Amino acid sequence: MDKSLDIDFVRSKFPVFKNPKTKEFAFFENAGGTYVPNSVIKKLNKFMTETKVQPYGDFPSSIEAGEEMDKSISKISELLNIDKDEFIVGPSTTMNMFLLSRAIKHWLNKGDEIIVTNQDHEANIGAWRKLSEENIVIKEWSLNKDTAELELEDLKSLINDKTKLICVCHASNIVASINNLENIVNLAHQNNIRVVGDGVAYMAHDLTDLKKIDVDFYGFSLYKTFGPHLALLYGKKELLEETKNLNHEFLSKEIPLTLNPGGPNHEELACLSGLTDYYEDLYNHHFTNPKINLHEKGKEIFKLVYSHEEKLMEKLLSFLKSKDNVKLIGKSTHLRNERMPTVSFIVNNKSSLSIAQEAGKNGIGIRNGDFYAWRCLKGLGIDINDGVIRISI
Repeated sequence: MDKSLDIDFVRSKFPVFKNPKTKEFAFFENAGGTYVPNSVIKKLNKFMTETKVQPYGDFPSSIEAGEEMDKSISKISELLNIDKDEFIVGPSTTMNMFLLSRAIKHWLNKGDEIIVTNQDHEANIGAWRKLSEENIVIKEWSLNKDTAELELEDLKSLINDKTKLICVCHASNIVASINNLENIVNLAHQNNIRVVGDGVAYMAHDLTDLKKIDVDFYGFSLYKTFGPHLALLYGKKELLEETKNLNHEFLSKEIPLTLNPGGPNHEELACLSGLTDYYEDLYNHHFTNPKINLHEKGKEIFKLVYSHEEKLMEKLLSFLKSKDNVKLIGKSTHLRNERMPTVSFIVNNKSSLSIAQEAGKNGIGIRNGDFYAWRCLKGLGIDINDGVIRISI
């Protein structure tokens, strides 16, 4: 008999579902930021009450602070199956991408080309577009207006010997379709092009094997994957070694800290081990093999999540498709190998704002707007001021 996700057990890990003020509220704005489990909250509280000092010193609380930060780095490294010196933890994906664009600017010469999409969140567009001020040519891989999809043949037509970088989302936070990042990376590498992947809308729902897909850089937001308001940026070690130091001069050899001026937020970094504890708890509750590593445990858990999300999506999409005045954005399938569990739509003759407000009055948390993907809405001919209604599981 196939295992299924024990929802009661999952919900028991989140104090928000026990709080009288919030336990009856139906929250469907997970793509904007998720609730956090108790294991994260406890780690944050412990750090702030017992070790809120400068870490890596020679007295007990300072030593413990450094150890807790290092533990989080090790655990996240194991969860993602990447090396500890191949990623930074910064304040947001927007900031991380901006810093990356500055750190690799010296790789580019006048007239070199970068391909961006109009399906992405602005975090993986804006920083690269700003390089046009440095005489770098920006080309746009535009979505198909009828399907909202990015088509690989269109990308191929944009590539030439001047192309140095392709910046693309693993999944759109509006359209929700999964872009085959591995195929995009293969095409890029065949043409000596590097790829920056945006996993913000993807990583809360699947555990990408970054080594397997061979992406050069990849970023996502930890606060959208049950963690504190932080973001992670991965880069292949050999490429990070070629980046410009953006930190203090005396830290010029401290990769990847060179890409993280000011360093990480200590207390929030320390509580990331609470996030991996949450995944460990889920695994131990559902499975019995303790010998596999944290990355493999995470993969097993996400298989259960995957199946549960499909069931919820089938119900949601079935309801929306039954309404003649509702227009869905992107694919109408509930199958998780084709799309993320995020649904955007508009309603004829009703503003998106009015629907979001009415839902809020009735204990349902959804939002309307462009969700920082205004180029996507513009490409689809949707009013960027009122935007779409988005329901994200």
